[in-house]
Amino acid sequence: MTQTIAPRLRTLVLLLLAAACALLAGAGPASAHAALTGSDPREGAVVDEAPAQVSLTFSESVSMDDDALRVLDPRGERVDDGKPSGTGGATYSVKLHAGLPDGTYTVTYQVVSADSHPVAGAYTFSVGAPSETSVAVSGQSAGGGFVGGLYGVGRYVSYTGFAVLVGGAAFVLACWPRGSGVRVLQRVVVSGWLALTAATLLLLLLRGSYTGSGKFADVFDLNLLGEVLQTKPGAALVSRLLLLAAAALFIAVLFGAYDKREDEEKRDLAFGLAVGGSVVAAGLAATWAMSEHASVGLQAGLAMPVDVVHLIAVATWLGGLTALLVALYRGPADTPVPALAVRRFSRVAFGSVIALVVTGTYQSWRQLGSWTAFTDTRYGQLLLVKIGLVAVLVGVAHFSRRWTAQLAEAAPAVAGAAAARRAEKGAGKASTKASAKASGTASAKAGTKASGTASAKAGTKASGTASAKAGTKASGTASAKAGTKASGNAKVAQKASGTTKGSGTAKGTGTAKGSGGSPRAAQLARQRAAVDAARQKRQRDADPNRFGLRRSVLAEAGIAVVLLVVTTVLTQTEPGRTEEEAKAAGGSSAAASAPSTGAVTLDMPFDTGAQNGKGVVRVELDPARVGANDMHLFVERPDGTAFDLPEVKVALTQKAKSIGPLPVAPDHITTGHWSASGVQIPMAGDWEVAVTVRTSDIDQVTISKNTQIG
Repeated sequence: MTQTIAPRLRTLVLLLLAAACALLAGAGPASAHAALTGSDPREGAVVDEAPAQVSLTFSESVSMDDDALRVLDPRGERVDDGKPSGTGGATYSVKLHAGLPDGTYTVTYQVVSADSHPVAGAYTFSVGAPSETSVAVSGQSAGGGFVGGLYGVGRYVSYTGFAVLVGGAAFVLACWPRGSGVRVLQRVVVSGWLALTAATLLLLLLRGSYTGSGKFADVFDLNLLGEVLQTKPGAALVSRLLLLAAAALFIAVLFGAYDKREDEEKRDLAFGLAVGGSVVAAGLAATWAMSEHASVGLQAGLAMPVDVVHLIAVATWLGGLTALLVALYRGPADTPVPALAVRRFSRVAFGSVIALVVTGTYQSWRQLGSWTAFTDTRYGQLLLVKIGLVAVLVGVAHFSRRWTAQLAEAAPAVAGAAAARRAEKGAGKASTKASAKASGTASAKAGTKASGTASAKAGTKASGTASAKAGTKASGTASAKAGTKASGNAKVAQKASGTTKGSGTAKGTGTAKGSGGSPRAAQLARQRAAVDAARQKRQRDADPNRFGLRRSVLAEAGIAVVLLVVTTVLTQTEPGRTEEEAKAAGGSSAAASAPSTGAVTLDMPFDTGAQNGKGVVRVELDPARVGANDMHLFVERPDGTAFDLPEVKVALTQKAKSIGPLPVAPDHITTGHWSASGVQIPMAGDWEVAVTVRTSDIDQVTISKNTQIG
């Protein structure tokens, strides 16, 4: 039965690696976590006069360098003047040269979102009338190409190394203290440390090229590396390396001083190791939490510690599972994993799953924001896959718990059988020793009763031979007694010193032969030890309960490999909440950019911060042309029901011509509906529609969007 495990294991590992590679290959470049929600001039707009600057608005704050925002004329030459600057909130602008001629201009941007992911894009607008342009915008998005793929692999290896390091150490400390002396477990934990350290160094080198040019040659640019070290992600990676140095000291103590202590002394040292290890593990997890999704958006102060707990729970579960799997398959035969250690890990894993469910639920709400985002966004779809994998993993873990319970029940019987075998082996050794002793006594007595005649017949040569064959004490005693009873011929034989010394020489030769046989004896001892170890391994593997546990743990580990891949891809995907906001902004922009329909519709969500202060204002302007227009305002709650407000005001502004704000006072028609007729718009262009909403005597907010009129 055990002979088929190795081929099956190799086949399963190959299948899991193939699935992991397919998922990583299909992940593509890192999706933008900050979306472009607005621009001035807007995409595709045709303005009468060249603007003084170009402004971009993102869904969250971003960081940019001197060349992050560029504007190119129809010939591909730059017409932006100076460095980009923030104008408040998440809006950034760059000034343009004065007196730009008519034509189509291209705006390109490449920035880094607050959660450390690169964002890139481009769009065009025209002055006077559209024209041909020689600018070819690259279709490759930020974070793609070879460097982007290598960066994704580095992220996966870093997550895996963290899980194996933290989970393996926790398995030894909390579940199997004697496992600190097992070589394969030591290799697992050290391998996790090496993988995390190597991946962190790789990410630090790739970071500049990943968020910039995407060229592999820039990986070794020291100036670019210096710029990376001044960013939040760069500081997080350096902090991770410093914490890994502390983790190396922890590993040295765990597998050094801790392993050499007795059980009573281990308990005292275990507490200090547990506290120190927890601090290091939390610090390592914080290097992700403080530089990625959790550090921006809603409730960042709460989201970061929740993310730390989530990462540690994942590492404890999946890393401990890896340590258990290696111990079951590669552990020494004389030190098998005890049933008590498996039961302890089962309880630890159950607690980790509870922590994962609680923290994962909060993170899902924070990143999605709505039920529809589960199916309408890529982030939600990947999250559903992750939830499904976790459910399958928990189901397989249930079978592992059943095998663990059966293994615990069978443990006393197995221990009794082992004790009986040891007792039987000890009795056999005692019997052998007794037989040898009895044989030696009989020989001695036979030699004592032998007559001097026998000694005389043997002669000098026989005396030496008898002395060699008889054993040290028996031969000497026989010779002495024989000499007492023997005749003068025997005395002559005793006086033959050369013969006597020859006997001693013979003994010396025997000693020499014994020393020459020591390597052979050592070799035989090693062979016997190997045979005993193989027999113990066969007996251990023949246990159906242990065999079933090994198979179920192997299945858990296989699912965990795919789960880590999905998690890595998920961290590189734009959150569902951000994606939906970008779609809404794009939809409003599209609606605003279609004056040929004779009407413009703008949806603007608002939140005054008070109770029942959330809702959506819809502004309809018809025909959205120069001259008189009809304006309708509709106010709805988040659930779509109409409701009234104490006050609603509208103002129209064209900043390019310094016109406005032009106030509009709509009349209340019915619940949630206001209207104004004859709203005069003096000229065509890009107009800002600002709506002031008041929900109480002191709570109000002003929201705005741009639209093209004429």
